[in-house]
Amino acid sequence: MSVIFIMWLRELRRYTRSRAQIIASLGQPLLYLLALGFGMGPVFQKAGQGNYVQFVAPGVVAMTVLFSSIFSGIGLLFDRQFGFLKETLVAPVPRFQVMFGRTLGASTVAVIQGTLVMIVCFIAGFRVVSWVQFPLAFLFMGLIACLFASLGTAIGSALENMQGFQLIMNFLVMPMFFLSGALYPINNLPKLFSIIVSLDPLAYGVDALRTVLIGRSHYGLTLDVEVMAIVALAFLGIGTRMFSRIQV
Repeated sequence: MSVIFIMWLRELRRYTRSRAQIIASLGQPLLYLLALGFGMGPVFQKAGQGNYVQFVAPGVVAMTVLFSSIFSGIGLLFDRQFGFLKETLVAPVPRFQVMFGRTLGASTVAVIQGTLVMIVCFIAGFRVVSWVQFPLAFLFMGLIACLFASLGTAIGSALENMQGFQLIMNFLVMPMFFLSGALYPINNLPKLFSIIVSLDPLAYGVDALRTVLIGRSHYGLTLDVEVMAIVALAFLGIGTRMFSRIQV
């Protein structure tokens, strides 16, 4: 347990030491929230969908958690480059504890960033429909973060250098975000496209956040939780296996 705590604390300290990283982490979410939220607002309202800032805010929060958690996992490449990973792996402790501590740390950082973006959303005019359900939003942010931090660890364990990073961004992370329904409703999509969206685990995280924050659901909260929990456990297992096979 001490190893898990140390790795969790290290990930947290690495984030809090850099004010530039904290500020930079707000840049892209603010762009989507302000540019799309207010720019597409009139069109969204004329289509009979209501306030677009209300709709897009949970998606922007989920996007923040996605990018933060998966990039923290891919941070393994930097640890490998500067030798910290080697020092960690030669220690006489189970690698699962090291991986689990990193995942918890990355998840905690992602939830913090998601919370900061949510505060900005409130400033921009976003309002929750039920403060009773509001604490559940942090639970779902944690589930999303754990899921994608585990995936990021698996990816970071498989890559040996940064050359594959752009490939991961263009063909995995960005499509996963744009297919999640974070920026648009998924109620009346074409059947094929609807099937593709339903295969995206982030879609269930976005749906869960929208359910507890604005009372708007597509899949249902029970299915959202079940899918995220199952996929998180699967990615955690895959990440653990990939991490344990890293050569020192």
